[in-house]
Amino acid sequence: MHAFLRKAAWALAACSVIQGAAAAEDWAPTKPVRIIVPIVGSTNDVLGRLVASKLEGILGQPVIVENKPGAGGNIGADLVAKSPPDGYTLLVGYNGPIAINKTLFDNMPYDPVTDLAPITLAVSSPQYLVVNPNLPVKSVAELVAWSKAHPGKLSYGSVATGSASHLTMEMLNEASGLGATHVPYRGASPALVDLVAGNVQAAFMVPGNVQQYVKEGRLKLLASTGEKRFPSTPEIPTMIEAGYPNFVATSWIGFLAPAGTPRKIIDRYNKEIVRILHMPDVQQKLRDMEFEVVANTPEQFGSWIRTEVERWGRVIKATGAKAG
Repeated sequence: MHAFLRKAAWALAACSVIQGAAAAEDWAPTKPVRIIVPIVGSTNDVLGRLVASKLEGILGQPVIVENKPGAGGNIGADLVAKSPPDGYTLLVGYNGPIAINKTLFDNMPYDPVTDLAPITLAVSSPQYLVVNPNLPVKSVAELVAWSKAHPGKLSYGSVATGSASHLTMEMLNEASGLGATHVPYRGASPALVDLVAGNVQAAFMVPGNVQQYVKEGRLKLLASTGEKRFPSTPEIPTMIEAGYPNFVATSWIGFLAPAGTPRKIIDRYNKEIVRILHMPDVQQKLRDMEFEVVANTPEQFGSWIRTEVERWGRVIKATGAKAG
């Protein structure tokens, strides 16, 4: 009898797995899908377009990437939060509009925790501290010393107000007395144009945004914000090695939908995006940008967002950083 019950249980479990897999396949779009990227010219855009091109073939519908920058990513994120929860509008979300802005902005048009539905945390990466090569410094210590010897002269660019690149420099400002002035941009591209031109002198950026400039000698790399050195730049110390204990700041990118999107739609997108992120050609491109693939569940991404809201909230309150 026990053997019969065990067999019945196994059969029931197998049936449940098959039904669950079928449920995830139940939903399919019947018209074009939009993926909103709330920033211009960044690794968020690269990842969004990489995934979109693969999704088109899988879903059998056009997948259109639209850039909706502004207000530290809030404009694009709000557009998605207020879109119908029908699977036809997705968001490429990152630290700023999903975790940081909730504390940084006094008046948010949406709540990233309750108004958006996590699909998957796609990738994560520490950042590089880079400076214009005309700045006569070769280390973090020399950068701090130069700034203190030239009060009011050092400015830094960020990809947006409230981004990791903004608040990571504010962390350094507070920890070192650096005194750098923040100049926010609408994406990585304009920030890098001004950094290379010398209109701003420093920035924290994800590796994929600055590697080529460093190789060409148009930017100077001083440190990284991970717990250990990057394999591709083993000669570059971490911020911890540069004398700042616990100085770890991660950038990340994930996919979200409007809150209220049916679970079968969330599950379909999770399954397909996770599959795309593990494709060999996609993984190679992500490795080239120094990204680590995460590709987790909606629940794990939701938990990560809540943790990040709290983590960056402490940084914002400690540094006194403000939007604007």
